[in-house]
Amino acid sequence: MLDHAGTGIRIRPTGAALGADVEGVDIANLSDAEFEVIRQAWHDHLVLRFRGQTLDDAAHVALGRRFGELDFNPGTRLTGKVYVEGIPEIVKISNIVENGKPVGELGAGEADWHTDMCFIETPPSASLLRSLEIPADGGGDTSWLNMEAAYAALPDALKQAVAGRSIKHDGVYVSSGKQRPGTVAPASGDIRDIAGAVHPIVRTHPVTGRKSLYLGKRFNAYVMGMEVTESEALLDALWDHALGGDFTWTQHWRVGDMMIWDNRCTMHQRGAFDAASRRLLHRVVVKGEKPA
Repeated sequence: MLDHAGTGIRIRPTGAALGADVEGVDIANLSDAEFEVIRQAWHDHLVLRFRGQTLDDAAHVALGRRFGELDFNPGTRLTGKVYVEGIPEIVKISNIVENGKPVGELGAGEADWHTDMCFIETPPSASLLRSLEIPADGGGDTSWLNMEAAYAALPDALKQAVAGRSIKHDGVYVSSGKQRPGTVAPASGDIRDIAGAVHPIVRTHPVTGRKSLYLGKRFNAYVMGMEVTESEALLDALWDHALGGDFTWTQHWRVGDMMIWDNRCTMHQRGAFDAASRRLLHRVVVKGEKPA
């Protein structure tokens, strides 16, 4: 579409299960009309890519605030750690080490499929991630998964099995098995006793009304009211279905890319890359609502 709502913005769908490129706009200086086009495209395509952007951290935060009130990442929530002085809403995603200390989070690890901050009562609605340094030899690509499409394609038996069911999302351990700072592990070692938010397996989008699977992350997830073995079997079937279908799209990063995605109806995963290569991205998240 060459002239979207009179703004000149071009929306180019990826042709995959989700995602679109947004062209012809400077996201650091959006008019109200331009932002409304972008917001609608976000609802339509779930993941948006803006290439060749030059916005700084302040503009990044300002853009995030147009989507809603900003939230803080888990490190800042639990420990008060700030990654960019004076801008606590920014988190650095990086494997870079300076003076013996990591400059950001995750490093070259934690590449499992997940939804950001699923373990809190009101997970983010939107995540905005921009690239500052990308490995020259490639790698570190990010893939997204359309959980609305995954739900729509569920076999009837699985749809019936998840109807009215909820998952507890582990708030104590990250996917690698490392315990989060400031949390308490259950003395029993039973996943049913781990602290975490409980959300419906099938959630309804508060704006579009579309339904999606809300799986969060696989590690230590538990379907409420089931025996652990039953829960594991149901979760395995849901994950096999979600990851086995044609529901994904992969972003090949360039410096200056900004990715904005709907955290309520997608999952994402980072691909492997050479740990000796520098990778640096900045992220903000927008407060969401309790899944319903």
